[in-house]
Amino acid sequence: MRHALFRAVWISSLASNFGGLIQSVGAAWLMASIAPSAEMVALVQTSTTLPIMLFSLAAGAIADNYDRRSVMLVAQVFMLGVSALLTLMTGLSLLSPWMLLLFTFLIGCGSALNGPAWQASVGEMVPREDLPAAVALNSMGFNVARSVGPAIGGFIVATAGAATAFAVNAASYVGLILVLLRWKQPRSERGLPPESLGLAMGAGLRYAAMSPSIKHVIIRCFLFGFGAAAVQGLMPLVARDLVVGGPVTFGVLLGSFGAGAVSGALLSGRLRSLFRVEGLARLSFAGLIACVTITALSQSTWLTMMGMVFGGASWVVAMSTFNVSIQLSAPRWVMARTLSLYQTAAFGGMAIGSWVWGWTAERAGVSEALLLSIIVHALGILLGLKFRLHDLIDASLDPLSRWTVPDVALDIQPRSGPIVITIEYRIRNSDVPEFLAIMAERRRVRRRDGARHWSLLRDLGETELWIERYQTPTWVDYIRHNQRITQADAIIGERLRELNQGSDIVVHRMIERQTGSLRDVSAQTTGPSSGEPMH
Repeated sequence: MRHALFRAVWISSLASNFGGLIQSVGAAWLMASIAPSAEMVALVQTSTTLPIMLFSLAAGAIADNYDRRSVMLVAQVFMLGVSALLTLMTGLSLLSPWMLLLFTFLIGCGSALNGPAWQASVGEMVPREDLPAAVALNSMGFNVARSVGPAIGGFIVATAGAATAFAVNAASYVGLILVLLRWKQPRSERGLPPESLGLAMGAGLRYAAMSPSIKHVIIRCFLFGFGAAAVQGLMPLVARDLVVGGPVTFGVLLGSFGAGAVSGALLSGRLRSLFRVEGLARLSFAGLIACVTITALSQSTWLTMMGMVFGGASWVVAMSTFNVSIQLSAPRWVMARTLSLYQTAAFGGMAIGSWVWGWTAERAGVSEALLLSIIVHALGILLGLKFRLHDLIDASLDPLSRWTVPDVALDIQPRSGPIVITIEYRIRNSDVPEFLAIMAERRRVRRRDGARHWSLLRDLGETELWIERYQTPTWVDYIRHNQRITQADAIIGERLRELNQGSDIVVHRMIERQTGSLRDVSAQTTGPSSGEPMH
């Protein structure tokens, strides 16, 4: 909180979170009133979280390629407009169940656009050593609102109606919009043009798929969100049917969940010192098992509130652990996209889970649906044996910044290509096993950063000669590929230089041409470049 910008955005986001949770209470209880069906009530949460699953990756690609402050402003203004229209339609009694789902879906679209830009911006507002605390504080801020906002929302709905709750939410966006307008973000010079949306999304997916630590987080996060949706999606029905209450009871249960989340955020630092990352994940799944068991079997509001405290604490510990793991495992150039994939996994699991548990509750009962979700949480613990979360490594993911664009003899344009790269190594036979092990990691990093058709060749006549070969679609893709190399990746290049015998490693950069080209065939390749920095 000593960082002024983070403090201002955090406080205004807290106010916005209050409004969003008040709106959620109004939407859920309004749906329970106009369409008394367990499936329709559960679809309110699905309609809010489904856009995050569908559009979060695209939002992450936008946030990585354009000004994140502007992206957040567009999202906030859009949600303000939708919330104002929802207020008007509700006040005029023109809202049907499906129209309510449409409005909550649109608000979810705004959240999907805002989320990756906001989360990726945290690393720009605070230094790396403060990042875990900042992420936990963000979770705590949301859940401070959750601990009080739903109770306030239930009171507003009970006394003034859902339209007033929606109006409060519309007003809550104003403060954050003003803070973002006053944020004078330093403009960073982009040496390369932005990637197209499709290519940027593909690069984000590729990076996550080729990074085991990120992939494991996403898998476990999806399962956690799917199971946790049973509690959050069915909470209006728990309040109405299991403890026989009204909108105020619903708000109190949501508030208890939020109070537990605040407690989890406050304890997260202590828990991180006691448990490894995998231990925190398993503890969170176990906490949700306790929550759903108590909630399913209890007919007492007070006992159910205790169960919700367990659920809230487990939720925030899990989500902050997943979030920090992602942020410390990805470089800045792909940060928003990897965070969007984490967000897609979490909220996609919740969206699908809300529908599944609502469908189950409609046919088997609320208590039975909650108890069945225990199977998902138990599976989440067992999956730790295969998709284990690794402890956070303080490796530098800043750009290496050694590589410079090489001079070439041809008139190469940014879109010229394909570009074929060959790198020659001379390796003693006794060093071949170590060399192959290093090159396996080299292959993963090359492909992760955008290289295609990677291969490793050995000369049949000169057995000490090895050639690494890969290509990029265009010259600008080749530049972008090399600028993505991080300081942590430099270890691979250093080990290869140590193994290389004789002269410097030789790099050839060539452009592929067809034999039918009208250009002079003799000018189709560049000569070898030796003695240049090799990464």
